[in-house]
Amino acid sequence: QVQLVESGGGLVQPGGSLRLSCVASKRLSGTDAMAWYRQAPGKEREFVAAIWGTVPTPYSTRYADSVKGRFTISRDNDKKTVFLQMNTLKPEDTAIYLCNTRAPLGPAGRYFFDEYPRFGSWGQGKEVTVSS
Repeated sequence: QVQLVESGGGLVQPGGSLRLSCVASKRLSGTDAMAWYRQAPGKEREFVAAIWGTVPTPYSTRYADSVKGRFTISRDNDKKTVFLQMNTLKPEDTAIYLCNTRAPLGPAGRYFFDEYPRFGSWGQGKEVTVSS
């Protein structure tokens, strides 16, 4: 079982930026996706962003509509790390952000980011608070 450790997060004013990092305890399979989810108090866990693919093919990415154009996910396989750069933060972005890794499922090799929000391995989470 891979261990994931997040860093970054904290308190930021609306319109500000933060960067989250997540380091895996071992090198992941080339087909494993790395993703970020978030969970606000009293709300369900929701998908934020994911990245997958095998070098030298460019990585594929996917974002929740609520963060498109503001958040950027990137990955450094050599350092077993995934990053989430969050810009133009809004109060509604306030949540615990969790790092996730998952293998593809089924013959089509899908990741089911929305359908299975608790699948795979998880970090402990990092709090992000956007407030003036």
